[in-house]
Amino acid sequence: MPPSYTAHPTAVIDEGAVIGKGTGIWHFAHICKGAVIGERCIFGQNTMVADNVKIGNNVKVQNNVAIYGGTVVEDDVFLGPSCVLTNVTNPRSQVVRRSLYEKTLIRRGATVGANATIVCGITLGRYAFIGAGAVVAKDVPDYGFILGVPGRLKGYMSRHGHMLHFDDKGVAVCPESKFRYEKKGDVVRCLDLDEDAPLPPELAVGSTSYDDLKRA
Repeated sequence: MPPSYTAHPTAVIDEGAVIGKGTGIWHFAHICKGAVIGERCIFGQNTMVADNVKIGNNVKVQNNVAIYGGTVVEDDVFLGPSCVLTNVTNPRSQVVRRSLYEKTLIRRGATVGANATIVCGITLGRYAFIGAGAVVAKDVPDYGFILGVPGRLKGYMSRHGHMLHFDDKGVAVCPESKFRYEKKGDVVRCLDLDEDAPLPPELAVGSTSYDDLKRA
């Protein structure tokens, strides 16, 4: 029986890897035997998923990304081109630490920008947004927007990827979806849609550019 996923002929899929229905694996990718991958994911050219990695549904992994053992990636995560994930804080070639890999958790809907580096042992919150080239070594809150080296919290992004500007009542409105968000202390949540709910179909396809929405 043919697999329920598709893979380019140059991809290497080790026996024992679990890959969900509708997932696509492109040129020169390598999926190791202990990897567990959900449905409708995309793995770009020259990607690698190691043993002891768990990946949810609808995850998009762009070119040149390696996901090392100990990493958990939840549903709807975007990993940008050439971003870097690690699994040992103090690596030494002479010291074998395979039994000490540190867990990195990337929660539902988070985005990691191109060339960003995520130091292991941390959690990126739901719908966190890590800007291109940032170096992140600390936990990131839900919807947190991180820029720079070292990465610093610069604000909060909506589920559609727009800066949230909170009023004096702690409420902000996403310019694209019109969903309202509330900030209490350091906690941000969406008032109009549960964080675990899928987007309504009419809001799951972009129709207005980021620059146009900024000018609106």
